[in-house]
This record gives sequence, structure tokens and C-alpha cells, in this order.
Amino acid sequence: MLPMLVQMRLVLMPTTLYELKPGFQKLLRPLVARLATAGITANQVTIATGVASIALGCGLAVEHRGWILLPIFLFARMALNAMDGMLAREHGQKSRLGAVLNELTDVISDAALTLPFATLPGWNPLGVAGAIFFAALTEMAGVVGLTIGSTRRYDGPFGKSDRALALGVLGAWLALGWPVSAWVTGAAPAAWIVLCCATIVHRVRRALG
Repeated sequence: MLPMLVQMRLVLMPTTLYELKPGFQKLLRPLVARLATAGITANQVTIATGVASIALGCGLAVEHRGWILLPIFLFARMALNAMDGMLAREHGQKSRLGAVLNELTDVISDAALTLPFATLPGWNPLGVAGAIFFAALTEMAGVVGLTIGSTRRYDGPFGKSDRALALGVLGAWLALGWPVSAWVTGAAPAAWIVLCCATIVHRVRRALG
């Protein structure tokens, strides 16, 4: 099953959930306007999202319960990530500090929310660590375009939103108490890493092009 999903994802390489962002932002725009009026800043939203991600990741790693919170929070995090960007761009809050915070908190949050799987029985901690490492490299590949005069790349097939969807599905699966086979716990990190590598290559090629 997983190899088939990987193969399908590679075929659909340019496709990513990030492409749905404009429509998502349109829905959020009225709320963002109210936040701006209330004096909420983009950097405050970014920092709060990062702190919440770390808190949830630590809680899941220690308690091994409450997994239903993971898909719920990941959806909320996508909304908050879109909102801090809109506050910055559309309400005169863009800053160099905000750009740094946005990139750093994204990588830290991804790591914090993936780490709990390394503490579960049957999951290979090294495999999960590899998944975290390659997810960070994927975001580095997106940022590196800026250093060579290109643009920040968000291309798929396994960008931040796609990885959030994968984590959310795993969290929901665990919350439902469904069994996870040893084959899945071994193959899931491998598939994650392969998709990250495909995304890195794709982003670098686009940046160079």
C-alpha cells in the first residue's frame, strides 16, 4: 500500500496541498482583519503557534494518549500559519524578524509534532529521527532559493501541508485505537524520507530554473 502511495505521489509531483492556500486564505481574511484591529501581530501568532506545537508534542511523547488532538491541532496550525502571513503582508507587519521566526518555528514545530512517534512501542526511533531530519532539509531546500536570487519554494510533492496531513492521519488512526503493523511502522518513515527527497530535488530544480 505505502509503495503504491509513494509512486502515485511521485507522479503527481507538482501537486501539493499548498496550492489550496489561496482559497483557504480567502475564508480566513475576515478573521485576520479582526485580529489586526484587535492589535494582534503576525509575530505573536507565529510564536504562539510554535509554543503550542512544542507543548502538544511533549505531551503526546510523555503520555501516549490524546492523539485525536494531533489532527485537530494540525488543521488549526495550518490556519494560524496562513493567518500570520496574511497579517504580515496585508496589514503592514512584514519584518525580517518575522521571516526568521516563521522559518525557525515551522521546522521546530514539525520536529516537535513528529517526535512522539519515536516514543511509541514498535516504532524505530532512528527512522522517526530520519523523517524529522529530511523534513527539515525539505524546508531548507525551500529557503535556499532566496540565497541564489530565486524565490522561496513551496513545491510538493511533500511540503509542510502534505506532511501535516500525513501526521494527522496517523494521529487519527492511533486515536481510533486501530492496530499498526510492524510493516507499517517500518515503511512509514521510509516512505516519508523518499517523498522528502523527491521534494528537495524538485525545489532545488525549480530554484535553479
